Formats: sequence, structure tokens, C-alpha cells
Amino acid sequence: MGVVIIDGTTVRDFVNDDDAFTKGVDEQFAALDLNNDGVLSRSELRTAFESMRLIETHFGIDVATPPDQLTAFYDSIFDKFDGDQNGTVDRREFHEEMKKIMLAIADGLGSFPISMVLEDDPNSLLQKAADLEASKT
Repeated sequence: MGVVIIDGTTVRDFVNDDDAFTKGVDEQFAALDLNNDGVLSRSELRTAFESMRLIETHFGIDVATPPDQLTAFYDSIFDKFDGDQNGTVDRREFHEEMKKIMLAIADGLGSFPISMVLEDDPNSLLQKAADLEASKT
């Protein structure tokens, strides 16, 4: 784990750097595409989001979430990513949704720098944003 200082401008600058952002998203996509078929299946995307434990914890404390609620939640995320509703998420769809997510994070952070603890994940887009900012100084 590492601590970074980040704000909305840092994240937005990363997203607006087409080369850096596309490289980061492509690396993340490749890491999620477990069978290397060039698209993400429902189960591949669910595995990724399950590892983030989005609704299985509340402020770091495990909570019991009924399996049908988990399935509905992860299915709704997949449906959002699967823009053409063909049952898979291609690289373009993934890129578009990740851009929306990162810009929403930037909006949420605003202009006030915060310290954030990030897990050691070579595909973390927030870490890549902080690294890009650090490389400018």
C-alpha cells in the first residue's frame, strides 16, 4: 500500500492525457480479460468488481448481502458497461465507462488535495494519475 496526495485536477489531467489514460485503461482491460478473447464477459467483470468489495463492506466492516442482491448489483454494473447490449464489454465500451468513472471521481474530489491510501495494484488508474502528476515536477 502507498499513500498519495491527489485531487480532482490530478485525476482530470490523467484522463485528458489520451496516451497515458488509454495505456492505463488498456492495461487494466488486459488484466481483467482472463481468457484473452478481447472482450470482458459478465463473469470476468464481476470477478473484478467483487475483488473491490463494493457492497460487501460498509466502512471496512463486512456486511451480509443476500446473493440475489449481489447478482442484481453486479448485473446492473455489467449492463452499464455493455453499451451495445451484446453480452460482452469490448475495449471501447470499457474505455468509455472508465472515463466516466474517473471524471466522476475527479468531480467528487474537487480541488482540495486529499491523502489517499492505495493498494499496490499495477493497474490502478488512481495510482497512474498520481504518478503522472509526480512526473511533472
